Amino acid sequence: MVSRTLIIVAIILLSCRSNDIDNSKLQVGSFNIEKDLLLVQYDCKTDVDDLHTVAAFFTLMSNVTYSNINYHAVAGTYGIQNGLYVPPNPLFELAFRDNWTDAHDNIQTAVEQVKSKITETLLNEGHVWIAEAGQSDFTALLIQSIKASLPEINTNENIHVVQHSDWNEKSTSPNALEFVKNNTDYHKIPDGNVVGNGTPGFNSAVYTHWKDKITNPKLLEVWELAFEISNEYNGKDGRYNNKSISQGGRDFSDLSEVCWILGLNDIKDTEEFFNLYSN
Repeated sequence: MVSRTLIIVAIILLSCRSNDIDNSKLQVGSFNIEKDLLLVQYDCKTDVDDLHTVAAFFTLMSNVTYSNINYHAVAGTYGIQNGLYVPPNPLFELAFRDNWTDAHDNIQTAVEQVKSKITETLLNEGHVWIAEAGQSDFTALLIQSIKASLPEINTNENIHVVQHSDWNEKSTSPNALEFVKNNTDYHKIPDGNVVGNGTPGFNSAVYTHWKDKITNPKLLEVWELAFEISNEYNGKDGRYNNKSISQGGRDFSDLSEVCWILGLNDIKDTEEFFNLYSN
């Protein structure tokens, strides 16, 4: 009788441990499409890869599985890096219409505009997921504003920030990065430039046959404009020279964060992304 009781207790304990392990992974791909808000923030300074990432994100959101996601894009969320801005407005207007905010033009106005979307989500008991295709300076301003107007909200539980780049962290104002890490559910994931490290690798100098995969005219238009603008500004006037793009390849490495949020870490690389989502 004693041994049987011990066995039952052991089974219960193992079950509890198993549940603990599962719960620790819930944040990977736990975006709630019915309640949550996805913010995609692009620094657009000084690398042109953000333009490819915009096109790739638009491609993903055009897929029937993700077309109902509540998202908002922000341009100009850069930090303390040197170099010139890459003007992305025509691409953002084509891809997102009025569903984007220009933080480069007026950062304080942008904070207020984006805060209103965050507030609506939080008051409806949703979570906010921020994919930082850039630095955390803009995110810090957002969180400060939210905490001032909604002190009852626990931003460490309800606002999730995902970053994949060491360079982006180093190009963030140190105080801003520390504030975001201390006041949000902050996740540093493996670099999206690398294949086989746990996140998709979306930087390829050799993948060029993307047109063979796209039949949707709007997707084609967005990608062609992304290439046009990136080719115009890549390395221009001291901007960063993205070698993959200069060789005719693709670099939308920042999309790895969105993939992490949506649970798409099984995508291997650029070619597989186009095979899966180009139509």
